[in-house]
Amino acid sequence: MINRVHSATILVSDQQKAIDFYVNVLGWQVAMDNQMGPEMRYVSVTPGPGATEIALGAPGWYDQTLSDAPNRNTGIALVANDLEATYAELVAKGVKFTNPPEMMPWGQLATWFFDLDDNKFFVVGEM
Repeated sequence: MINRVHSATILVSDQQKAIDFYVNVLGWQVAMDNQMGPEMRYVSVTPGPGATEIALGAPGWYDQTLSDAPNRNTGIALVANDLEATYAELVAKGVKFTNPPEMMPWGQLATWFFDLDDNKFFVVGEM
């Protein structure tokens, strides 16, 4: 039986710069970093042990380019235990958000932010 999601892939223009953003700005950790040939490096990051990983894919892996979808909404939702504090900390580090956290119709505080390649993530406060 399938029991968890291993990873989701987003496209990034520069894997090393993406690693720097996810590790040094968001505070995540590298889960995997494997060279799989001269043109292929598999890198994934995660917010913590046991959490779903996000693979930082190079556009050449797929039949897409970074410009295929404006704002590239990833459809990935993240959870922050203190969203207002997380928002303030990330804004101070230069992370771009759509707007400050606001109450969603279902009763949770949430907002969206972008990585260096304009991949858009939804982040919600823990209930």
